[in-house]
Amino acid sequence: MKHGGDLSEAIARFGGAPESWLDLSTGINPWAYPVPASLPSQAWQRLPDRAAELGLIEAARDGYKVPAGVDVVPAAGTQALIQIQPHVMIGGAVAIAGPTYSEHAAAFARAGRKVVAASLEALPAGVTHAVVVNPNNPDGRIVSREAIAGAARHLDRFGGALIVDEAFADVAPECSVVELCREFPIVVLRSFGKFFGLAGLRLGFAIARADIAAEITGALGPWAVSGPALVIGRSALSDRQWIETTRARLSRQANRLDDVMRAVGFDIVGGTSLFRLSRHRDAAAIHARLASRQIWTRSFDHADDLLRFGLPPDDSALHRLAAALTPRSTAR
Repeated sequence: MKHGGDLSEAIARFGGAPESWLDLSTGINPWAYPVPASLPSQAWQRLPDRAAELGLIEAARDGYKVPAGVDVVPAAGTQALIQIQPHVMIGGAVAIAGPTYSEHAAAFARAGRKVVAASLEALPAGVTHAVVVNPNNPDGRIVSREAIAGAARHLDRFGGALIVDEAFADVAPECSVVELCREFPIVVLRSFGKFFGLAGLRLGFAIARADIAAEITGALGPWAVSGPALVIGRSALSDRQWIETTRARLSRQANRLDDVMRAVGFDIVGGTSLFRLSRHRDAAAIHARLASRQIWTRSFDHADDLLRFGLPPDDSALHRLAAALTPRSTAR
């Protein structure tokens, strides 16, 4: 599946100004981390320095519970890290557990790699690398730690690696496998912008053992993260109270969203507390009806009975969605 968050298609088809739309097509926290009103002038005026980068790395190590012997590589978003993975790994085919975020397959295909769909529990012969999104986008599926370790152990025999995309693991920290990076050739990708609601900041991390991390660092080159991102990222990752409060808030709002959708006949079939995957036999028509009312949701080419909803940011937005989902009554 492709990403959400681009209203240009919706506006081109249904009209309206961007500010009139309720964009529920993403899995981005609608309540962003409060960015300081002003940043140190050197964050804007000077090239990012190593001391600031180390401060961010230490905050990420602590926030993601990265063990000793495992390195953290910051980058300008996880998308940048996805793009370079095929170029820092040895040749060979890659297995991707899907349906999932489509950019992993696209990056390997552009690099001339064979891409096959397969679960970690049944990797086909000839595969050197594998990718799993955990929790998965769009269904929130979580692969067990045992399955991830088994797949990494298998790939290690061929000099390969396992990419574990934990873009949504901030809301389910218990599923993270960063501790396995010490033993296995695993690259964990962490997204900053989704949970902290600051996707435009462009910040993400690769977590891996030192030899793999060194290859990623070299491919990214110097100054991979902007000065403002170094400052804001360090502050946010260190703010444990905000993180815990936000996890609880997201969970409550996800439950409220579930209630709204179930009331009009949707089945909740997956997701995380940042997005909900729902099934309805009339999903395609509902997607179009919502769009006509300038509410944008995520539909899927592979399943016309599924819709993914991001979280409405407030009561007004939740009520607007509920009203748009409720079939109009007919006069008797």
